[in-house]
Amino acid sequence: MSSESLNAINSMMTQMSQSVLGQDDVLRALTLALLCNGNVLLEGLPGTAKTRSIKTLSSVLDASLGRIQFTPDLLPSDVTGNEIYLEKHGKAELQFQPGPLFNELVLADEINRAPAKVQSALLEAMEERQITVAGKTYPMPALFMVLATQNPIEQEGTYP
Repeated sequence: MSSESLNAINSMMTQMSQSVLGQDDVLRALTLALLCNGNVLLEGLPGTAKTRSIKTLSSVLDASLGRIQFTPDLLPSDVTGNEIYLEKHGKAELQFQPGPLFNELVLADEINRAPAKVQSALLEAMEERQITVAGKTYPMPALFMVLATQNPIEQEGTYP
């Protein structure tokens, strides 16, 4: 790795540490996952700067951030997007409206509350870097990272 790259990484970590105090291990893990083109599960009690760390990373990278609050009634189309009926110039057509997964960074808040079908749609995006809606495949952005949070104590209404 070049010294220029190392300087850029160190600068990014310094900027993040100014906004997120006392979470150097979390910031290091986020940076490593970013460099490895990976995804992250941040597990911790409320108030431990999980969401703040993710928002700070997005800000430092100047990357789009989509936030999904996972609930038991969430549908796959709520995260992937869906086709909507439009009428243009008197002609009916279906147009794809992308969901929050089409951001560069995706905050999957309380991911353990997501039903299995939603988790499956999320896993397709994470593993294959694409999603399928209504039989059509859509690629994810070049920079694509899912950053999920989970509260290890509050398990009522969650899925393993």
